[in-house]
Amino acid sequence: MTLKIAIIGTGKVARQSYLPYLSSREDSGRVLPGGRALPVRLSYFSRTRAKAEACAKDFGGDVAGSVEELMADDPDAVLVLTDETQRYDATLPLLEYHPRRIFFEKPLLARNGQANVCEEDFFQARELLQSAHAGSAASGAVAGAETAMVFNYRFFDQVERAQRIIQERGFGKLIQASLFVNYACWSHCIDLLNLFGGRAAWVAALAGESTYQGAVDVAGSFRLENGASGTILGTSGSSFEMSLYELHFNFENGSLHLSDLDGPLQVNDNARRYSETHALIGNYARWAQYSASFEKSLAAYLESIEKGAPPPIPGIAGLEELQFEAALRRSITERRPVDVQEEFPVSMN
Repeated sequence: MTLKIAIIGTGKVARQSYLPYLSSREDSGRVLPGGRALPVRLSYFSRTRAKAEACAKDFGGDVAGSVEELMADDPDAVLVLTDETQRYDATLPLLEYHPRRIFFEKPLLARNGQANVCEEDFFQARELLQSAHAGSAASGAVAGAETAMVFNYRFFDQVERAQRIIQERGFGKLIQASLFVNYACWSHCIDLLNLFGGRAAWVAALAGESTYQGAVDVAGSFRLENGASGTILGTSGSSFEMSLYELHFNFENGSLHLSDLDGPLQVNDNARRYSETHALIGNYARWAQYSASFEKSLAAYLESIEKGAPPPIPGIAGLEELQFEAALRRSITERRPVDVQEEFPVSMN
């Protein structure tokens, strides 16, 4: 058996973060931590055919001249890896061919870029997922697509360790959180807040006066549906030479502090009455950790296809992330707290 993986969008993200691992799966003899992996056969479609042809030359696979041609091979999954500013336009025609599975780069959709998500992004993303899950809205297809997100930060070593600690030591529910985030990591860190605490109930936010790299600072406060409260600051003004994010999560029976892509994980364990620090050692730089997280994310996703299991990160996680951002933006515009679930429902009905 061979997994047929179709790629829409063959730019920098696809070449650097996805295709090195996917192309390595062409060898059916490769053994992964979970056992022998099924081989992968790649196909590509890009608005710029030359880019797709370059990927085929460097990583193997076939080039399609249209979405229709790409889908004629009935791929097991379609990875939509376009820039977030083009993702709506790239995905809408794809739905007419009834894909079985769609995997999205993050953020799910952002017409003005990830640092400038607007309310319309949320509603268009919800429209896409609703159409995908129901089949093609225009064609009336009965069988819908299974959708998935990358959110590879969940596969960082320190985040995986944090999840184990929360579970194994009975840290309980999240009660407070504080997030400082460079916009380069913005959607990922909001996803981690959703992962550890669940969806937001209320959001109130203000925008700063200064603009860095085309985006203003956003400072928000929130209350989650589970009752947890907290604050979040998003900016493009922090230096890439410094930590790109500082995340503090306080649970009923302990707390965690996550710092940067490869920074230390600080754990305070209330029951054991001590703190500990877990740090990566050796020449394991920030971007090596970043690259490794894509391989782990893709391996987990392909394994879910092989086993006929749900994806490790469902598509609705991307919508929940945009829901939080859209609420921040409305609060800033209308100068009031926003009832998140009432004003930005994520229902797929």
